[in-house]
Order: sequence, then C-alpha cells, then structure tokens
Amino acid sequence: MGVAQWFDGLMSSRYTAPVVLPCDPACTVVRDGVLDVDDSGRITYCGPAAQAPATSAPVTALTGILLPGLVNTHAHSPMTLLRGMGGDLPLLRWLNEIIWPAEAKLRAEDVRAGMVLGSLEMLSHGVTTSAEMYFHPEEMADAVLATGARAVLGGPIIGLPGIDWHAMVRSTERWIDTDGLRFGPGERIELSFAPHSAYMLPTEALRLTAEAAAARGALVQIHVAEAADEDQEQRAEYGSVPRLLGEVGLLDGRLLAAHAVHLSDEDIQLFARHGVGVAHCPGSNGKLASGIARLADLRAAAVAVGLGTDGPASNDDLDLWEEIQLAALLARLSTKDSTALDAPSALLMATRGGAEALGRDDIGALEPGRWADFVHIETDGFAFATGLDVPDPQLLSNLVWAAGSRRVRDVWVAGEQVLADGESPRVDREKAYAAASESAARIRA
Repeated sequence: MGVAQWFDGLMSSRYTAPVVLPCDPACTVVRDGVLDVDDSGRITYCGPAAQAPATSAPVTALTGILLPGLVNTHAHSPMTLLRGMGGDLPLLRWLNEIIWPAEAKLRAEDVRAGMVLGSLEMLSHGVTTSAEMYFHPEEMADAVLATGARAVLGGPIIGLPGIDWHAMVRSTERWIDTDGLRFGPGERIELSFAPHSAYMLPTEALRLTAEAAAARGALVQIHVAEAADEDQEQRAEYGSVPRLLGEVGLLDGRLLAAHAVHLSDEDIQLFARHGVGVAHCPGSNGKLASGIARLADLRAAAVAVGLGTDGPASNDDLDLWEEIQLAALLARLSTKDSTALDAPSALLMATRGGAEALGRDDIGALEPGRWADFVHIETDGFAFATGLDVPDPQLLSNLVWAAGSRRVRDVWVAGEQVLADGESPRVDREKAYAAASESAARIRA
C-alpha cells in the first residue's frame, strides 16, 4: 500500500473504553475514557468522556482497557529464525560458536522473513515499536512497513574478518541522506547508527560513528557492558566502556545503551549527565547469566530506562509484558526491597519510558500530538474476573502481574488497525510461518 493510499484511507475516529491508561508520568487511570484520532493518525484528545470535545467522527466502543503501544527498546527480531539455537551457552560462546556462524548463512530474503515473523509476534503482544539492530536493514524496513508496525532500524557496524566497518558506516550515512531520519506512512521507520559494541570495533570506528550520527541528529544504538568478561581490554585502557564512549564523543549525541548491566556509580552518573537512554533486557540477561542491571540506581539517577526483549534467540520470545514482570521481580530481589519497582512504574518503563530512552516524544503515551499507537486489552478472562470497578492500584496490578500479553486483542499504529481480534489484517500468518520455516531450514542445513 503506497503512502498516498494509506493516508487517503484514514479518517478521524473516536474510541471509547471503560478504562483508558494514557501513561502520563502519574500513570493515571481514566474511567469511562475517550481517545480521539485525526485523519493523519495522531491523537487529538485523550481523557474522560465527560470532558471530550464534540465530534462527528465515527465512534468505536470497546470493552476493557486502552493503553499506548509498548516500546521494545532493544531487539534483533529477524533472529526468530535462530530461536532455540545454543540456548544453554553463556553469551560469548553462544555468539562465537552458534550465532555468528549461523548468521553468516543469512540472505536478504531470510532477514525479511524473520522480521515479518518477529513483527507479527510483537504486534500480537501489543508491542508497536521496536528498536532493531540487524543485517539487511532495508529488508527489515520492508517487513515492518508490510505488517504496519513501527521500528527504529540500524544495520550493525561490526569488526569481524571479511567485514568492512567503514562501508557499514557509509551505508547508513547514504540511507539517511537519501530518505531522511524518518519515513514511511505515519513515519513508521526511523534510521539509526548501530555499532555493535566497543569490544567488536576499533576506537576509530566509534569516533567516526559518533561524528556521522551527530551530523544527522541520529540515534546510536550500541551494546554496553552486557557480560562481565566481554570488554576487559577496553576497561583496562579507559576504566569502563561508558568512559570510552565519552572519549570518542558518543555520549554527546543521542545514545541508547543496550543491557548496561555492569556499570559503576561513576558510569551511571556519566549516563545521567549526558542524557543516555538505557535498554534494560532482564530476560536475556538472565538466560545468558549476564547479570542483573542496576535498575533502581539507574532510575534514582534519572537515567531514561526502557525495556527490551533482545533477540528471540536469547530470550526466547518477543513478549515485552514478560520483561515488565521480570524487571520488577529482579529489581525487588536484587535490592531486597519489595517496593523497588511497582506495577505502574514497570508499565511506564515499557511505554513512556521506552520512548524517552529512544529520545522520542511522539510515541509511548496517549497524548495530543503523539502518534495514535494504541492497544486494546480485553478483560473477560481470569485476571479481571473481579471486574474493572476495583481501586486503581489493584487494576494496574492485575494488568501487569496477571493479564500480560494474553489479553491483547487489537492494535493500532498511527491510527491504522494492524491487529484485529488477534490477527493481522495485512499479512497472512500461515504464509509468514512457511517463509520463516523455509529460511530456518536452509540455515540449519
């Protein structure tokens, strides 16, 4: 569907629901709520029905709960093709022995098939935006535009034998200079620079990436301090990876640090001073035994923290609701404080907080001017068997701790419905399964 066709197909709409969660900083619960969307796909009103402006727009009355689409701040979604491979190995052995040899066999069409499958999976869980770092980003963009989701894309810049990191930097520069930072219907695609990590690149590569990104106002995504033994050389020379990133200028622009598990007090303060966003990936960090990030300390320092699934070969799914629960559980266990992260705060990390970590103020909340990326949660199951007329804290607790992704029914991105009663109206799920299965079989051969 072309851009002109897509916008021609939108019209102003009103949605009503017994409960609307705008995901404002206070995590307000709006009873008898209204969400208005204009014909460009942006929100014009969100609040109580009693205060809603008059409208002649068609009204869709929904049961249950409306809330913003979740923001997955770190993913390698085409790795749906590699799900389950090397699942019992630590990070560096998993990468060197299993993942990188398998990825060497990937073709462009494989990446597209894996990204379509991953995008459909995320939409089915209410995830509308994902920050992606993977090969063949053009194919990833095509896949995301096909499913109707939203993504921040970066082709990895990596230093491996036979791979020219200079060419990778130049490729991203050319793409941004040609198409702009954001493009597609509803600005669904944002381009970024994606250096893999400080331990996989020379300092010169990090410095040139910082300069290229700063010149274009682009986000830089990079793995930081994920495993304790990954960056020994860099720590020996610079003291820590965050200090190295500061030396090369990466902290002076838009930066998203993925994982950020092994940080010192000084590192956290450095991130806070420079406005660095962190993608917290508790599920992947736990499975690979990489450690537990210092979430409470990051939040206390006012570092913008979002949640990420990481790749579906190291998690092994793309369900951000699980990360919401794991983030709260591990924060409480690691601090021995049951109040370290409550349900509203955990939900905000997956919505508004994820947007802030990406440096975005146009997604992650139901507020006028933001894109109408929102999710309908059905409340006819066990989690809400006692009804919605419970106190607000209990309602949020039931949503976060008991319901999760199981009750996601419908999803809209930029005002367009991209999940209807659990199914994509755009992509045939069975065909997506078949394409992914064919690619995975060839990679295993």
